Amino acid sequence: MSERTPTADERTVETPGIGDTFPELTVETSHGERELPDDYQGEWLVLFSHPGDFTPVCTSEFVAFEQRREEFEELDAELLGLSIDRVHSHIKWTDWIDDNLGVDIQFPIIADDQGTVAETLGMLHPGAGTATVRSVFVVDPEGTVRLILTYPMEIGRNIDEILRSLRALQKSDEQEIAVPADWPENETFGNKVLMSPPATEAGAKARREEADGEEYDYYDWWFVTREQ
Repeated sequence: MSERTPTADERTVETPGIGDTFPELTVETSHGERELPDDYQGEWLVLFSHPGDFTPVCTSEFVAFEQRREEFEELDAELLGLSIDRVHSHIKWTDWIDDNLGVDIQFPIIADDQGTVAETLGMLHPGAGTATVRSVFVVDPEGTVRLILTYPMEIGRNIDEILRSLRALQKSDEQEIAVPADWPENETFGNKVLMSPPATEAGAKARREEADGEEYDYYDWWFVTREQ
């Protein structure tokens, strides 16, 4: 007996996870059409969704992102917003923000009025119709998803944490290290970074000798910190 073909309502979308290639999408934005992730090849992309235009928390977030936009750009990262609204709604909303709050939103916003992008990326809020949760996708210059953060509709995002995470990812890539909690202001280790643990018994035995130096703090073969 052949298997029954699932109906449209029964099909599920496999959303990208950390380490996956960001799906190829053609999107309409307030700055025109974009091809994702190709149009951002060679730079980092910070894609974030919001439940809807003309809502209080989302407005505060867009102001906060714009106020920190140059910090993202200094890290070779571009901001890209998204909600299930039409382009003209995005334009009217950003005009309102400029007129009433004095902040000119200069990054594009995806107009996902059919909800296809949000569905593909797993951004739809369960039980809230077409509203999107506050998701953040950080995509590296090769188009790989490196970080996913998801906040509920009621809580605004912490821009400092998104910038910290972006800096940490770049530091990890550049130096092949990990970073501790609250880096670069860890209460115990300050701005020091963590050496990756050895993968072999021989490597574990050699770790103390390798870590013998003023820039290293050797606690055990699997726990070594060093200056950046």
